[in-house]
Amino acid sequence: MAGTDRAGGRLSGASGGPDGTGGPEGRPLLLGVRHHGPGSARAVRAALEAARPGVVLVEGPPEADALIPLAAHEDMRPPVALLAHAVDEPGRSAFWPLAEFSPEWAALRWALEHDVPARFIDLPAAHTLALRAADEDAKGRADGRNPQGESGSAPPDVRDDPLAVLAAAAGHDDPERWWEDVIEHRGAGRGDVFAPFTALEEAMAALRETEADGEEGGALDRDLVREAHMRLQVRAARREFDRGVAVVCGAWHVPALRRKAAVAADRALLKGLPRTKVDMTWVPWTHRRLSRAGGYGAGIESPGWYGHLFAAADRPVERWLTRVAGLLREEDRVVSPAHVIEAARLAEALAVLRGRPLPGLSETTDAVRAVLCDGSDVPLALVHDRLVVGDVLGEVPAGAPAVPLQRDLTRTQRRLRLKPEAPERELELDLRKETDAARSRLLHRLRLLGVGWGEPVASRSTGTFRETWRLRWEPELSVRVAEAGVWGTTVLSAATARAEADAVTAQGLAEVTALAERCLLAELPDALSPVMRILADRAALDTDVGHLAEALPALVRALRYGDVRGTDTGALAEVAAGLAERVFVGLPAACAALDTDAAEEMRRHVDAVHTAVGLLGDAPTPRHGDLRSRWRAVLRTLSARDTVPGVVRGRAVRLLLDDGELAPDEAGRLMGLALSPGTPPADAAAWIEGFVGGGSGGGMLLLHDERLLALIDAWLTGVPADAFTNVLPLLRRTFSAYEPGVRRSLGELVGRGPAARGSVTAAGSGIPGFAAVLDTARADAVLPVVRLLLGRDPAGGDGSARGDDPAGNEDAAGGDGSAGNEDSAGGDDSAGSDGSAGNEDSARGEDSARGDDPAGKEDSARGADSARNEDAARSDDPVRNDEPARDDDPVGVET
Repeated sequence: MAGTDRAGGRLSGASGGPDGTGGPEGRPLLLGVRHHGPGSARAVRAALEAARPGVVLVEGPPEADALIPLAAHEDMRPPVALLAHAVDEPGRSAFWPLAEFSPEWAALRWALEHDVPARFIDLPAAHTLALRAADEDAKGRADGRNPQGESGSAPPDVRDDPLAVLAAAAGHDDPERWWEDVIEHRGAGRGDVFAPFTALEEAMAALRETEADGEEGGALDRDLVREAHMRLQVRAARREFDRGVAVVCGAWHVPALRRKAAVAADRALLKGLPRTKVDMTWVPWTHRRLSRAGGYGAGIESPGWYGHLFAAADRPVERWLTRVAGLLREEDRVVSPAHVIEAARLAEALAVLRGRPLPGLSETTDAVRAVLCDGSDVPLALVHDRLVVGDVLGEVPAGAPAVPLQRDLTRTQRRLRLKPEAPERELELDLRKETDAARSRLLHRLRLLGVGWGEPVASRSTGTFRETWRLRWEPELSVRVAEAGVWGTTVLSAATARAEADAVTAQGLAEVTALAERCLLAELPDALSPVMRILADRAALDTDVGHLAEALPALVRALRYGDVRGTDTGALAEVAAGLAERVFVGLPAACAALDTDAAEEMRRHVDAVHTAVGLLGDAPTPRHGDLRSRWRAVLRTLSARDTVPGVVRGRAVRLLLDDGELAPDEAGRLMGLALSPGTPPADAAAWIEGFVGGGSGGGMLLLHDERLLALIDAWLTGVPADAFTNVLPLLRRTFSAYEPGVRRSLGELVGRGPAARGSVTAAGSGIPGFAAVLDTARADAVLPVVRLLLGRDPAGGDGSARGDDPAGNEDAAGGDGSAGNEDSAGGDDSAGSDGSAGNEDSARGEDSARGDDPAGKEDSARGADSARNEDAARSDDPVRNDEPARDDDPVGVET
């Protein structure tokens, strides 16, 4: 089985006979295979069809024998894997992956289709997991294989990659290409179906002779133990079944199974092995996981390509290129049938030039790059990711054994229509909808349990009623679910128990507050109460203002989420208000005598507390009064104390200014004091960093209040040369955080000089950056457009299109009216003869459409009007009756 063979799950060969016995002496039929090889899978099926054995033995853990019938279930879709985990420690686990093109899967399916018993004969998982737990070198290798490169006389490359040694002996430098030519491209049923297994057994026997003197190392000892168990199982099957025994295993083990060994010797190797109680089940697997050589993967570089070779009965190259073309078309690339034909011809030609029996993956890849991708590797990378590897996710029947937590999770996934999928996708949730809210609760509960199926990402919406998740199901999550099963039998009970345990073991106050927030997001009311008690106790004992300030924002965020989800957060509001009060009391003293790094960290705490108090002020906390006014008093204290670092004082002034609690003149006075010649340049630069630094919008503040910009400009020009080099890095950090457009505008303002800036911002104006009075001429220019938008000028008002000129013969507000004299909107003109609204009104006449003119002979609608000369086209209107568009009119003469 893949994941259990020392050769990396890559090699496998053996021999047998057509009578199912393997030879005239009744020997077993040994079918050595390469794990996850489509050619090996076809060859195994053909050999079993020819031999018709009485039992099929497959390399794998015997504890899974009861699970074999599920392989024939209609809901079973490979790739899947056998999962074994220790009952007392579910994190200790091992996988045995199987794909549709795996020889072991083909053997199991053949046996089930022909009512032939099938069994697993490898070392039991109970021993495997126990040995791995005792072996430090095997730590983290959850695929059941032994560590490589240990002691032994054989060269490391023979043990690590026998396939490479055979390829080199055959004169090939690429083991994968050699194996494809010899086995994978070999058609089933050509000649003797047992010949490939016989040849491969001979090759493996020759390789294993080189390590005959080195069978005393840890890795080799583990293989000897496994092979001893296999021999015992084969002997037992031969005694039980008369029709013959077929064994499907890794080719590396075939010589050992063929070798004669005493039963007592084999039993001696197995005596005293450690054991542990295990549970086994089927779990879904993915092609992408098969492609990973480390961890739980099987080291198959192209599972998608192998699956195609196994499924394509004929013309595999043409069918593959057709799939590639379909994928590229979905990505809006122009790919025609002619491209596919030309790519197939090129792949065939490359195979001939390279001396290969059929085009392999390298030939088809080169053809796709040259013909379908125009020589670019960018679309080729998409082909490799989607097709060569692929995101195929297997399925397991609902009746497969599973821990109770897994069953509850499966039921919840079906109820919420949230299917696990291998491809990564984004899920947008609207928490106002019950289904989306339930999905959010499930994902948050799984995160509490350490099952990282979904990760929250920044939402495109700024509201708290939306969440965005990035979902991707990985096979390892089945192990995480099994591990979490110790906390409860349902997702809700398990998450509740886990949250309570985490609250007890949390190291810091911030961890407890973050846990309280996660309990609210996951809607765990039974866990929230003990978490809140622990939080209150920790907060009462913690005297570090930094810890309190770090913990407060998480509580306030939890309050906001609680409002959206309808959760009672009264107790949480009281705890948050109590934390805020303790911060208010201790913050001024905590800000004294800080070095540069500590001052910067305290500035971040001040920002976080300010945001939290702004949100907390909306929460009902009768016992704590008005928190916002008390926080402003703290900011005033910070802004006035000389012992407080400049970066904190500057930030306090800025926050008061933004809240309207500090007049601009007062802010300018405080800046002038901070930037006075008596202040050390480094302290002044720190004050500027706190006031306008970072992403706080300080650049826009300087753009709109040039008095503050002038103060900074005057201070900067007066900094001594020897001190300038010291403050320059801090100033660069301050201003480099601004947007490029803001920096450019500030540079333009500074470049004008003080005199030019003063002319822009008139002295005595109420708002910096604006003139003292309105510019009526500029304001009047928008009136025609406003009338048109409001529907106050139905006839076009100013005359946007004359009858003899779609855009007006003379100007956009032509003297003859908006539709001219001879158009469909009136015989004379639609809005009067000489004004935008007609002589007397904009809608005169007996009716809106006279008999001889669809829109009225004289004007568009006679009679009482909505826009008379006295209002719609008055003499003082920007678009006058007697001159529709003057030379100095903002509308323009030659529009």
